[in-house]
Formats: sequence, C-alpha cells, structure tokens
Amino acid sequence: MRNAPTSYDIAQVLGGIQTVEAAQGLFKDRMDAEHYARICRIQTPAILIKIANAIAMCDPEAIFVNSGTEADREWIRQHALGNNEERALPMPRHTLHFDLKEEQGRIIDRTFYIVDPDEKVSSLALKKLRDEALAEIKSRMVGIMRAKTMIIGFYMRGPIGAPVSNPALEITSSAYVSHSAEILYRNAFDQFDGEVARSDHFYANIHGEGLNRPEDLPHARVFMDRRHRTTYSCNCTYAGNTLLLKKGNHRFSVDKAVYDNYGQELSEHMFITGIEGPGGRVTWFAGAAPSGCGKTTTAMAGSWFVGDDLAQMWIADDGSVRSINPEAGIFGILEDVNWEGDPFLMELLRKPGTEVIWSNVLIDADGVPHWTGNRETHPERGFNFQGDWEAGMLGADGKPVPISHPNARCTVAARALRNYSDRCEDPLGVETRVITYSGRDSDTMPPVWAAKSTDEGVLIGACIVSAATATEVGAAGVKRAPWANAPFIPGSLGDYMAAQFDFFGSPLIHDEKRPIMAGLNYFLTHGARGGEGRALLGEKRDVKIWLGWLERLAHKEVSTIETPIGYLPRYDDLKTLFATIIDKDYPEDLYTKQFSLYIDHILGRIALQKAAYSKDQNIPFKLFTILDRQREALEALKAAHGPIVPPQAL
Repeated sequence: MRNAPTSYDIAQVLGGIQTVEAAQGLFKDRMDAEHYARICRIQTPAILIKIANAIAMCDPEAIFVNSGTEADREWIRQHALGNNEERALPMPRHTLHFDLKEEQGRIIDRTFYIVDPDEKVSSLALKKLRDEALAEIKSRMVGIMRAKTMIIGFYMRGPIGAPVSNPALEITSSAYVSHSAEILYRNAFDQFDGEVARSDHFYANIHGEGLNRPEDLPHARVFMDRRHRTTYSCNCTYAGNTLLLKKGNHRFSVDKAVYDNYGQELSEHMFITGIEGPGGRVTWFAGAAPSGCGKTTTAMAGSWFVGDDLAQMWIADDGSVRSINPEAGIFGILEDVNWEGDPFLMELLRKPGTEVIWSNVLIDADGVPHWTGNRETHPERGFNFQGDWEAGMLGADGKPVPISHPNARCTVAARALRNYSDRCEDPLGVETRVITYSGRDSDTMPPVWAAKSTDEGVLIGACIVSAATATEVGAAGVKRAPWANAPFIPGSLGDYMAAQFDFFGSPLIHDEKRPIMAGLNYFLTHGARGGEGRALLGEKRDVKIWLGWLERLAHKEVSTIETPIGYLPRYDDLKTLFATIIDKDYPEDLYTKQFSLYIDHILGRIALQKAAYSKDQNIPFKLFTILDRQREALEALKAAHGPIVPPQAL
C-alpha cells in the first residue's frame, strides 16, 4: 500500500529531517566516531532519513548501530542484563525476561492503524486518523529515549535474495527487544542497501519502552502506518507489542501481497514443515492456526522444520507454490510443551548448548524454569509473572494462580533444532504441496478432512472457529478466526478473500503441483462425542497421523470418503498409519467417534459464518454459494441418516 499524495510521514513531521545532508549532520552530532562510521556504510537516502527522524523524535542519550557481528550481539546481551530487562539463569546462555503482569499479550485495545480520510481498514481493526495519531505519538514518544540508548538494527524478514523477503529496520531503546530480534530474524547490515534496492521498499519500526511501570500501561500504544510502512510502539515491553518486525510487519506484508502483488503472493500466519513419506521423500506443508492452537507443535511434528508462525508464499516460474519463513527463530508458547509431544524443542530448553530467552515462566530456587503442562515435577514455590508464588495460592479473583502465565514463551534460534532444515535459508523456498487450517474446536469438525477444490480449501481457512487464547489481553470465549490471520489483515476481508481464491485457483499453478487444502482439529473432547469430560479425544502425538495421511493424499496413495464438507480418511488407512508411524493401536470405535458428522453442529457453524460474513462488505459471492451447497447436502444427509452420521455409512 503505497503513499497517498496527501499523506505525510509522522516520523518526518516530528523529527524534521527531510534531506540526506540533514540526516548526516545529525548523525555526526549525535553519534560517537565508531557508530558514525557504521551508519556511513548505509547509502540509501530513505533509510538514512527515517533513522535520523527517529533519533530527532526520541532523543536518545546514546546510539548503537548494530552491525550484526558477534561482538555486537554480545554487547546487546550484556546491555539487557545490565539494565535489568533480562537476568541470567544458571544454564549457560539462558536468560529470563518478565513483562508486566498486566501486559502478558497483545494490547489489541490500544493498537491502531493510522489512516487517511480516504483509507479503508478491516472491520475487525481499530483506527485513528493521521492527525489524531500524530498528536498521540507526539505526546507519548517525543523524548521517550532520553537517558537511554537507541539500538538500530537492520534485518531481513526472509532469506537474503528471496523474491518475497522484506527488509526492515528495528529501532528501539529496549535491549530485550533487540536481543529477541537477533535470535528471531536475519541481521542484514551488510546487505541492507542491496535488499532495499531489489525489493524497492523497507519497513521501519520505532519503539520506546518508557519507564516500564504498570501505571504507564493505559498510555501504551501501538500504531501502524500502512502508507509509510512504519510502526510506532511505546510504554510496553511484551514482544508481541514491541518487536514489530513480527506481527506489525506481517500486517504490512499482507497488504503488500493483497494490493501490490495480487494473485501472485500471500503473507500468512502459517507454520512450514516437511513431512517424510515412504521412501524418504519429503512433502512440504504450510498451515494456519491461531496462536495457542498447536501451530508450533504441528511444525515440530514434521521431519524437517522451516518455521512455526509465519509464511510468505508465491507462485514460482515452474508452476509450484513456494514458501519461506520470514523468521529465523521461534517465539514459542510454552504451555503444554513436554517431552512426549515436543522432544526437539525440549532438548533446547532442558539441555545446555542453546541460547534461550524465557519469558513469564516460574523460576525455582535453583534458577530452573517451570511451566504449565510440561509434565515434570513442579516446585512448591518460586517466582513467576505475578511475583512470589507457592502451590495453592489464590489470586484476587479467588482462582488458583498458575505456575506460569498461559502466554509464557521461549525465544530460540531455529537452527538449534535437531530437525532444522537448511532450506530455511534457501531463497527459492520450499515447494508447498499441502495447506492446513485449524483452531480450537471441541465439538464439531473431525481431526482431519480435505477440501474437494481449492475454492473449498479457501472456505476452510475462512471458517476457522477457535476458543480465545491467552495471546490477547482481555480476550475470552469462542470466536471466528478467519485464516488465523484476521487480526493481521489491514484491509477488507473481502479483498483478502478474493486474493486467496485467485492465488490458489491461479492458472499459473500447474495442476500436478496444486496444493491439497485441508482442515485439522486436535481439540475434539470425549464429552462432545458421547463420553464425559473435557479430556481430548486422542493424544498430542496423533498429529503425526493426520499429517501423514495428508502427505499420502498429496501423492494419491490413499483413498477417501466423500462428504458434503470434504474428503475423510478411511479407517484401514489410518489404522496402518498409526501402527507404522507411532506404533499405536487405533480401534475402530475411536475412529467412528472422531470422524462421525455431527450435522446439527456443522449446520450451526455454517449459519455462524454466513451471518458474520454478511456483515462485511465486498465478500466474494462464491463463499456464500459454497456454504449454501454444503448446507443443502448436509440437510439431505441428515434426512437420510439422522443427525449423527458415522463415516461407515458413507
């Protein structure tokens, strides 16, 4: 989304720097000789002017230009320890960061798009007119770095040279934010000018944490300026609100895909993983799931890991869909990470040798981190996100205080994983043959089903329903989560949906390379399938089977059961996969419970989606056509077989 003629750059208005000469003069006045020499290695005028305006606006005491050397990374680590943003743990290269207990997730109620009068944004987003945003940023961010050191980092969101990688600046006074960026992204100081020239743009992120006090959180803000591809963040520390290379720039990348490269590129909230099939072949998957809904677990279930959170996709000249991971690391939710389901990640967390930033976990007297769901022996007391903790203590609401916050995280480099693939840094990406969509659905959809066409595959993504998770402050209940990407879609959902239909249905994709599109659901409960309780109907490790079935479906090696919602697996195929992949018996009565169609539940889901999308403008009519076709077929199936239809009946 390029600049409008009447739109102005807020950083430039507040900083007052309009020429390269003025920027260079400011650098010479404000930087010591070493860092002035570093900034002089950057030649692109727009980059220099943006950095100079950030300095003039925020007024730091000192400036550190991060050139990406190991010495620079070590300086950042030590700076984070020295200013108490992190503390060292006994395990070498492990550190701990605590966010304020009131800021344990994205502050969605204080996150805004900066808009011009003619600019439309998603109906799911908050917005402020540019003049209002200017006034707020001026009151909150001018001088916010006084007595602090500004750290300027030059990063790539994706491998160097990939067609859909995006260069980005991270300008912050938080060493924790900069330390996280060094793990999660590719420092590209030496290549930055060239990558900006190749892609003809860059993102800029300006963050000041302020005084980091609870009383300042009402004044915390995150602003995203689509016209100038610049984010502003202040008075907050949680990485989802401050490391705007991540979800802030992901939003800009969605815009770029939908409006600049329509039908050729997608920017998705997806993992990328390689599943090993018969004969050692590797089939590459990308899959969407809202944060906290098993995306990292699914990524780790693959034989070869590329990414666990974000994906950039494009149609390559050979007629395939290609994917890269904008990130080079993992900012992973820890709840329910354990040796049974996540052995590769647990090796990094529990054995020496890997750099880890822990956040919002419990630390015991020996300096060992603990978290909910790790299936290890927990201490009776320790220190966690809300202060001193002991087993059984109650919070102000009368409820037990958990051992760790549900949004507790670990930050690690992907290359440390035992199943890391060096394709992570391949600018050609990986050929993506399977696309999955999943949420937290306790009572409706089966564990896996495949779309009958790419249009129906887009529908699966559009109709994700999920229980709210702890990644958003104040979120509760059950909600729609289209493509698991809706919070990060700046423009209209109709435009985004049309881009999805046209991308996956593009004639540029060769039919033999067109991805299988499917739904996944790990969260069916016994209570929803004739039993009792909220325990899951299956185990965490079963994900390998659902992925294994899709891998074989992509190669036309399994047969299917056709239903109104898509294709279901046959029992004999799943029984064989359970035995050969995870050495587990799979009784037919469990298959029947998991794959029976609870038609009234599915019809209710369709009605929910139709009602919700009817309120949005510009939704492609084919969405409603497909939903109506599924509804009519389900009603006919109910008339013939009743409200619960076992797969054997089909």
